Amino acid sequence: QVHLVESGGGLVQSGGSLSLSCVASGIVFANYVTDWYRQAPGKQRELVASKSNGGSPNYADFVKGRFTISRDNAKNTVYLQMNSLKPEDTAVYLCTVWKNLDDDYWGQGTQVTVFS
Repeated sequence: QVHLVESGGGLVQSGGSLSLSCVASGIVFANYVTDWYRQAPGKQRELVASKSNGGSPNYADFVKGRFTISRDNAKNTVYLQMNSLKPEDTAVYLCTVWKNLDDDYWGQGTQVTVFS
């Protein structure tokens, strides 16, 4: 059975930083692309960052230069370092791993709240 567990969310002042982690189990982690999404209340889920094994990371324009995605295959973990946080970054952050539309898994999410 596949499990993804996010951690690291919390409450932070505008301009601050948070580091999210997502640990996967039940899969050969290195074979999957890893993404971070976010969903704010009343808004659609949006892709934040993506990284395949050995590939270059991709970022949404609204986080470029502020967020960094990385992964450690030995630890089955994908990270999201978030710097210079803004109130509009407030959302539930979810990690996902996927190979294709029929082979993807999601975590439950971790809340990030940024106050001004």
